[in-house]
Amino acid sequence: RMTAETRERIRETARLLGFRPNSLAQSLLRKRSFTVGLLTNDTYGRFSLPLMAGVSDALVDKGVSVFLCNVEDDQRLGQLHVEAMLDKRVDGIVATGKRIDRHLPVDLSNLRIPVVYAFTQPDPGAVGLVSDDADGARLAVEHFLRLGRRRIAHVSGPASFAVVHARAEAYRDVLKENGLAVREPLLGAWSEAWGHDAVAKLFGKAGREGWPDGVFCGNDQIARGVIDALRERGIRVPEDVGVIGFDNWQIVAEATRPPLTS
Repeated sequence: RMTAETRERIRETARLLGFRPNSLAQSLLRKRSFTVGLLTNDTYGRFSLPLMAGVSDALVDKGVSVFLCNVEDDQRLGQLHVEAMLDKRVDGIVATGKRIDRHLPVDLSNLRIPVVYAFTQPDPGAVGLVSDDADGARLAVEHFLRLGRRRIAHVSGPASFAVVHARAEAYRDVLKENGLAVREPLLGAWSEAWGHDAVAKLFGKAGREGWPDGVFCGNDQIARGVIDALRERGIRVPEDVGVIGFDNWQIVAEATRPPLTS
């Protein structure tokens, strides 16, 4: 209820004085804090940091800030962070982790604020966003087929991970659909060292005609180990053997030589 001239004069005075509105008081009036909490036990940040960047990009233009809390695998620590978020009256919580078949070590049910799960096991009936591992694996193997690769091996992580079985099943399905021989996937660790060891198993005994001409890896670390081991054997990538990773861990994929398809 003031003229434009008066409004502008007030704004200019506020700018000169460095005045800032009291966001806590505004939150009480609006019954919103314009903050969202993000809980994770992904201490490496491989999945949680890109996810946080996406959440922040989606919310920043709406005036909403995101803050990250690491719960590790400690139920007590997780509960402390949840209580702190509730005390700060966050508008919602995004729960994320390092695998989709494990729940965060904290109870987020019945909080009376929205909770969204991303890349972690959700509560029953909750909103959960997870990766489509089967279709991702299918895309990788089909890409090899389009390039003319026909002897495709699969090297992946521990059998205790649900994603390992989802990717391996899709790998088998694509090869069967195209009438190609299926090599039993090699399962090990999520590490470069395992990728290196897997090459010894795949390229050690059989003659060159029995070697794979494509290796689909369960993650980018394994793929990097595979590429290093092939280089040591004088096998060219991608001329002799194609290699595809999974997860698109950018810092690993871009630093691999040659740069990794993932």
